[in-house]
Amino acid sequence: MNFKNKLHKLFVLLLLFIMPLNVFAYSNFVVPGGETVGIEVNSKGVLVVGFYKVNDAYIARNAGFEVGDRILKMENKEIDSIDTMIKIINETTKNTVDFTVLRNQEEKEISLNLVEDEDGITKTGIYVKDKITGIGTLTYIDPNTKIFGALGHEIDEQTTASKFEIDRGIIFGANVIGIEKSSNGKAGQKNAQYDKTKVFGTITGNEISGIFGSYESNIDQNNLIEVGTIDDIKLGKASIKTVIEDEKIEDFEIEIINIDKNNETKNILFEIKDKNLLDRTGGIVQGMSGSPIIQNNKLIGAVTHVIVNDTTKGYGIFITTMLEEGEN
Repeated sequence: MNFKNKLHKLFVLLLLFIMPLNVFAYSNFVVPGGETVGIEVNSKGVLVVGFYKVNDAYIARNAGFEVGDRILKMENKEIDSIDTMIKIINETTKNTVDFTVLRNQEEKEISLNLVEDEDGITKTGIYVKDKITGIGTLTYIDPNTKIFGALGHEIDEQTTASKFEIDRGIIFGANVIGIEKSSNGKAGQKNAQYDKTKVFGTITGNEISGIFGSYESNIDQNNLIEVGTIDDIKLGKASIKTVIEDEKIEDFEIEIINIDKNNETKNILFEIKDKNLLDRTGGIVQGMSGSPIIQNNKLIGAVTHVIVNDTTKGYGIFITTMLEEGEN
């Protein structure tokens, strides 16, 4: 071998070390979900969601607060819950309290004059929220990393219509006790009974493609399904896994009618074809978000949205998008 060939071989070897192979961290086979889970997420700080009048004035808004502010500190003490806020207010001997809030990724200092009403109750003029509780559907569990994904979309705070910035959260048991049926123009919903004694995992991420975290309950290693790539997805027959009654996961037929590789989350347009599901729910209902979409024995996506004007139709996200974001 001449000197040039040796250099070329060395260069190729260096490239192999410098440029990693394009492989993903998630497993090729995962545990499919379908079960309804309770979801509770706590905010980073306490979120300002509105104002009320004190002595005929909006004292908090006048002081400089805005809906969407996240209260991080009061009197230089960190705020992690509404209870912490109340404790500081009750303990202070000052009429004016200094707040640190986060707005548009910038910290701002605001001083607020507290007002004590005739019953001796201290008023701030602020409506606040420190957690969101609801239900959704578990999409998958990676048996190797123990990472789970659910919902297929981010959790938003309804008042501010913005992403809920979470500090921590849990998924837990939920038993479906009834269905409010969907009809064109109005999405129905699952009604569920919570069981917070059955905690399945901790939520660490609220992302555009779903909620993610560590699954801490038992994993059925015998119940695995292959992960389908985007190229595996075809127009035509498929199915979704979801719970309509109690805790029973059922499979329902759908038809994929369009595939959009360019949309961030609305990748799979489908129509429910299962008469049993349509009779029981009227179409897609709230609480189905995250329901796994299966085609040709592969997990290809998750239900994310209902089309309100035609509740027999909805959108799903590619499962690979969820898996990639969940592993980050």
